[in-house]
Amino acid sequence: MGIFDIFKKKEPHYDSTNIRVQDLDVGFVFEYDLSTWEVEAIYEYDWGDDYFTREFKVSNGTLTRYLSIEEDDELEISLSQKIKVRTLDEELMKTLMDRQKPPEKITYKGVTYLLENEASGYFHDIAKGDTWEEFRSWDFEDNAGKHVLTIEQWDEKEFEASVGITLKEFEISNILPASK
Repeated sequence: MGIFDIFKKKEPHYDSTNIRVQDLDVGFVFEYDLSTWEVEAIYEYDWGDDYFTREFKVSNGTLTRYLSIEEDDELEISLSQKIKVRTLDEELMKTLMDRQKPPEKITYKGVTYLLENEASGYFHDIAKGDTWEEFRSWDFEDNAGKHVLTIEQWDEKEFEASVGITLKEFEISNILPASK
C-alpha cells in the first residue's frame, strides 16, 4: 500500500447520479408526499434460500414509519406504521397463541385485508451487528393490493402489527446521501 492509497476516497455503493430507493442507507434523505424523510435505521430479514429483504426506519421529524423494500421479480415498496395488535381484534393475540393461525381476513378502519402469506424468518438491526432473531410473519392485503397489514410473532406471547400502503418507486424522489 502506497502513501497515496491512504487518501483515496471509498467509492459509494450506488451511482451518485442516479440514487434509487434500493440504495438508501442511514442518514439518507428523500421526499415522499410533500415531506422530507430521513433514514434512521436499517433492518434486514432473512427468509431462507438466500432471499433477503430490507426495511428502513424513517422519520420526517414528526412521524416514524417503516419503508420496506423487496426485490423479487419486480420491486415492491411499502410504507407502514406500527399499531397495537389489539386494535385489529381484541381476541387476535389469544387466537394466534391458541391456533397458531390468523383469521383469513381482518377489517381495520374500514379496509378488509385478506391473508396473502405466512413465513418464518430471521431479523437483525444492521447497526447492532450480526445478532439475528427468529420470528413468524403473516401478511395481508386488500383486494386492490394498495393497503397492507402485517402481524409478527417474536416469541410465544409477543406480537407486533403494522398497517400501510404500497408505493411506486417514482413516489420516492430527491434521494440524497448522508451529509458528511
